[in-house]
Amino acid sequence: MEFAVAVFVNPILDRLPNDGGVEARSDGARVLGRVMPFWYIGSVVLGAVWSTLTWGDAGASLVAAGAALLVVSVVMSILLLVPINSRVASWSQEGVPADWKQQVGRWDRFHYVRVGVIVLAFTLFAVALV
Repeated sequence: MEFAVAVFVNPILDRLPNDGGVEARSDGARVLGRVMPFWYIGSVVLGAVWSTLTWGDAGASLVAAGAALLVVSVVMSILLLVPINSRVASWSQEGVPADWKQQVGRWDRFHYVRVGVIVLAFTLFAVALV
């Protein structure tokens, strides 16, 4: 989901004519802003449980590192992305700030980094299984 938003959805929305992506981004910010906290919390909890259950086993350090990276992604979300997302969620075609493109560009850059952290976390989980 995170990867798809970063690589496909937002670039497509940005190419819509007449700033058509503004309302789509705003709606996406509202919908995903309600859903994603459950995804983040669930992922961190599952990573922590897995890390606890495998403590001392081969690969346990990879699971712990993956869980720690998921915590980093949540902290990034709260500190960097949520404030911008909250502003975007309130936008409409009639009420868009003059610097809206810079704001969504900043969100996108932070999101790319967060996606990299999440991909690394799940890569560590996959390697731990081997």
